[in-house]
Amino acid sequence: MGGTQATRTRRDGHGGLGNTLSGIAVAIGFVLFLGGFGWGALVYQPYTVPTDSMVPTVRPGDRVLAQRIDGAEVRRGDVVVFTDTVWSSSPMVKRVVAVGGDTVACCGQGGRVTVNGAPLDEPYVDREGDGAAAAGSTSFEVKVPEGNLFLMGDRRGGSLDSRAHLQEAGQGTVPRSAVQARVDAVAWPSMTMLERPRIFAALPGGISAPGPLRLQVTAVLAGAALVLLGAAYGPLARLMGRGRGRAGSHGR
Repeated sequence: MGGTQATRTRRDGHGGLGNTLSGIAVAIGFVLFLGGFGWGALVYQPYTVPTDSMVPTVRPGDRVLAQRIDGAEVRRGDVVVFTDTVWSSSPMVKRVVAVGGDTVACCGQGGRVTVNGAPLDEPYVDREGDGAAAAGSTSFEVKVPEGNLFLMGDRRGGSLDSRAHLQEAGQGTVPRSAVQARVDAVAWPSMTMLERPRIFAALPGGISAPGPLRLQVTAVLAGAALVLLGAAYGPLARLMGRGRGRAGSHGR
């Protein structure tokens, strides 16, 4: 009788190697799932973008995920969240076009912004309609102080950025210490990773490395898959065991 009971147990999916492995899969899955979420909460902070100054990269109402970083880590091309009381008491989102020591000017060939004399080919800029005309109409040349950043919106014709503060101390630049985070992705309404602009890669300091968001998302998805697969093993094994049992009975 003991042998018969053991056989039924194995057929039903209770005990044995399969049950052990499914339990391990569920445990590992929970660790990956919760660990990925916890890691993400420590590294990233969500923000809702209220204006259209970063269109088409980020649109009004978009929910973005921004990696908490020190201002010293900022590189040209980064989209950053910062607070500067001269500009506003609320956090703002703009793109870093130039850093301390750079000379940024407008406008070069084709109405393009130049950094250290080289015109920038900026594929992320909104150049439709009034944007293109307005981007070329504000002439300036700024030597960015060390430790500061020159920031512009991607919708050049509708962004109140460093160009709107040229007459103030620092000629519209913002201290690196004002930066709170760097935007890595749009999380809502669709998940879109922000790519680092290659146009700045050849300049001193290069571009910033992507944050760990992809790895965190992978951990969460892998964890969820392991939990589901591990939890489904028992019911599936029992169902298959019953099917084999019925087939055996008909055979006799």
